Amino acid sequence: MLFNKKKAWRGILLTLVCVLTLSVLAACEKGGSDKEKDASKTVATYEGGEITENEFETQKKIMTFMSPEYAQFMDMADFQDYLVKQKIAFKYLSGKATDDAKKEGEKKAGQQIDQMKKQVGDDQFKQLLSDQKLKEDELKQYLVQVMTVMEDMNAKVTEDDIKKQYEANKQDFMVATVHHILIGLTDSNNKERTKEDALKIAKDVKSQLDKGGDFAELAKKYSDDSSSKDNGGVYKDFTVGQWSVQEFKEQVLTLPLNKISAPVESNLGYSIIKVDSRKDTPYDKLTNDQKEMIRSNLGASKIDQFMQNDLTKIIKKIDLPKTADTSKSGTGTTGKGTSGSGTEGTTSGGSTSGTSGTGTGTTGSSSGDAKTSDKGTTTFEEKVTEPSEGSGK
Repeated sequence: MLFNKKKAWRGILLTLVCVLTLSVLAACEKGGSDKEKDASKTVATYEGGEITENEFETQKKIMTFMSPEYAQFMDMADFQDYLVKQKIAFKYLSGKATDDAKKEGEKKAGQQIDQMKKQVGDDQFKQLLSDQKLKEDELKQYLVQVMTVMEDMNAKVTEDDIKKQYEANKQDFMVATVHHILIGLTDSNNKERTKEDALKIAKDVKSQLDKGGDFAELAKKYSDDSSSKDNGGVYKDFTVGQWSVQEFKEQVLTLPLNKISAPVESNLGYSIIKVDSRKDTPYDKLTNDQKEMIRSNLGASKIDQFMQNDLTKIIKKIDLPKTADTSKSGTGTTGKGTSGSGTEGTTSGGSTSGTSGTGTGTTGSSSGDAKTSDKGTTTFEEKVTEPSEGSGK
């Protein structure tokens, strides 16, 4: 499918983190009493504060808890340097946040913890923490710090800023009703298809449609898009920015109404698309959720600007423990995409590359990865926000 309607609790948490537009986030400040007991070595100093070795080790555990795919990089010198700089930034920014932002950050962090427990159950939640040798309070303080910075930056975004961002990305708020058939690179029996086989099937389906075949019936028979297949391939009144497959989105914006497209290639396979309707959403018709998502993305952009322009000015010294530098070894993996208009980070040859998002994307615009579920259906993992049907109405 083109997005994931059911998020695992970790997906919800990553949504919270990804909206900050950082491919790796790090922040876990302990309370005053814990800091007094922390006699470990200082590994970094910055204007107004320091990071201890215990704090940094806790941060690494939280990062692995949040994003297990990063575990393989935790001993790389370059990666650790990146993590400690992220930690400095969030500890510094949260310390300068307003009292209102700190209060709201505390509230939202508690809500996130409650949501995680509800998703997996108390026992499983405790086990997941135990696997990383983490305490619930350490995770909560991480979330408090992240949410505090988010709230503080969001408060600096004005209504005029939101309107300008809307005007620059107006097409993402267009509402469309679309018919879709996906011939995936993995079939319903979890068997892989070659591109050639997928294209052959897609061309056959297109031919049947051109001869008057019923789109809904053909979608139910052939489509691998599990979000729309059982509904006859229909996405009704969806906001265009909700779709994160760029090739699909471009067709929705440009395909003449009621015309059936030729097979459109993407990383999912081949799509056949028909746009039934398409209409603009004026600014005064945006929902509160849509405006708040724009605000969050602009707030995230402010964090990015601090990282790029001001972070080095406040750092005095970094003295991390020596590790075996494996940054030049390894097979490399693909990093998770981030929110906004940022590029998808990649790791090649064991060293991290790619950039974080700029946070300037509009609601629902995100990058993601095609994958195959345990049921063999092709799914598309949404990285930023869970779309809601008809949100553009």
